Amino acid sequence: MARKFAREEIIPKAAHYDKTGEFPWDIVKKGFEIGLMNQRVPTEYGGGGLSTLDACIVTEELAYGCTGITSAITSAGLGQTPVIHFGNEEQKRKYLTPMTQEPMHAAYCVTEPTCGSDVNGVQTRAVKKGDHYVLSGQKMWITGGGVARWYFVLARTDPDPMAPASKAFTGFIVDADFPGVIKGRKELNMGQRASDVRGVTFEDVLVPKQNVLMSEGAGFRIAMGAFDATRPPVAASATGLAKRALEEATKYATERKTFGVPIGEHQGVAFMLADMAIGVELARLSYVKAAWQNLYGQRNTYTASIAKAFASEVANKCAADAVQIFGGSGFNSEYPVEKLMRDAKILMIYEGTSQIQRVIIARELLKNVGNR
Repeated sequence: MARKFAREEIIPKAAHYDKTGEFPWDIVKKGFEIGLMNQRVPTEYGGGGLSTLDACIVTEELAYGCTGITSAITSAGLGQTPVIHFGNEEQKRKYLTPMTQEPMHAAYCVTEPTCGSDVNGVQTRAVKKGDHYVLSGQKMWITGGGVARWYFVLARTDPDPMAPASKAFTGFIVDADFPGVIKGRKELNMGQRASDVRGVTFEDVLVPKQNVLMSEGAGFRIAMGAFDATRPPVAASATGLAKRALEEATKYATERKTFGVPIGEHQGVAFMLADMAIGVELARLSYVKAAWQNLYGQRNTYTASIAKAFASEVANKCAADAVQIFGGSGFNSEYPVEKLMRDAKILMIYEGTSQIQRVIIARELLKNVGNR
């Protein structure tokens, strides 16, 4: 179903939304109608109840069509994940159930203008006053920020600058229509332009204490724990883009002729295609392992980071090589591969840069010497 949807609904309109930067509500609504949204929301709250592995397979198929539109359809999953894994029953029914009744979004608000990878540098603050917290700060590069009905927001609740991250931050559910929530302009990005990305400012927003996830001080654990479930789907999205680049390049290499033969018969091009194929297959295996571990309750921080780093870099290499194989045509917007190259770059940046993934991989590797 996802494969059919990508080819019939996403690919024909991908170039339009890339050029206009409009949010693809028509495609999102169709995706909602056939169950492509809320994939990992448990069935008791009206969702699909898919495992991370199932969701990854769906994501790869959608991303083959366009990673920007895929983000518009699936990015609510990142905002939902803290509630799915750490919310209480009341929070789940209040915030997850409505999302399965009409197409709506949630967003994950951690990154700020002065900190992204350095989560301990978060400046947004929440001060408890009676039965509410007063939330103040600015978040940046928030996927779905302009269309979300509610946000997961990480804020510092311990004013001590020396407090450890494990105790300094709290996770909140913040309704987008709370007074003081201000949505910034949509950012005009290099790629994935169908995705709504913008800043969100919180000016003395009153958040009821009932909207605290778990407990005060548990925010860092919640924010980081969500990535073990969401990084494999990013790797799956990267794999879908890489597969599209490979297939476009392979098709072109059989049609374009130089020196009297299709360019795919020249060893230089053939080896590029072979390397792309190797990357696609291994990227898929990497996200499958990480998602499989998550499905069976195994800690997958190590494999999730490997999958995210490897697949995102494969996507960038495959897209760049596809442009090279297309030659001058690859540099032209009338052909699909230049868009793939632009869309691929953010995969190495959001949900933890490739460099941060390597920090995590090395840390896990050294921590578990002799235990593998």
